[in-house]
Amino acid sequence: MRNSFLFTASEWITRFAYVNILWIVFSLLGLIVFGFFPATVAMFTLVRQWIMGNTDQPVFSTFWSTYKKEFVKSNLFGLIIVLTGFVFYINYQYIILFQGGFHDIIKIPLLVFMIAISLVILYVFPTFVHFNVKFLDIWKNSFFIMILNPLHNISMLAAIVVILYVMQFVPGTIVFFSGSLITFIIMGTCFHAFQRIEAKQQKLTEKTN
Repeated sequence: MRNSFLFTASEWITRFAYVNILWIVFSLLGLIVFGFFPATVAMFTLVRQWIMGNTDQPVFSTFWSTYKKEFVKSNLFGLIIVLTGFVFYINYQYIILFQGGFHDIIKIPLLVFMIAISLVILYVFPTFVHFNVKFLDIWKNSFFIMILNPLHNISMLAAIVVILYVMQFVPGTIVFFSGSLITFIIMGTCFHAFQRIEAKQQKLTEKTN
């Protein structure tokens, strides 16, 4: 029993480390600017398969084929995310530099807006790899799923913060597990949210029929 547990644990550790290294290597192959987002989509695709129980999925071939197939589309998402990050940076500088009166009033809406958009972005990649929908629908669905699942948002953010905090004190974990573990947390949380929504939709369909 103990040997079986150790074997399973070592298998999963190896799996997470391997896909994390692939993520780093393929991000570098695309000079980071063009490689990061296709590599991230490929990693989410693999992790989704694992969560669904398809652990026999060939890692390298699945990663490589997804990387090639989604290269352009994932970089379009990346462009929007980078531009959003630039807008956030401007907003953050505004919040720091301007104080008092009207500026203090507008800070709260700005912060709420930035948090909401950040949460939507966390749902974008899981929605992208899980649903076969159009580009704009991915953003729309990510927004509605985020709004409908506040507890999932909190648990996802809390888990990410804990993982990043722990990794600071364990040498080597950032290189081997940072991307894959965070992807697992995000994809796992989102997958549960997807299942809840799909179950509700099925119940509504059964009632109407």
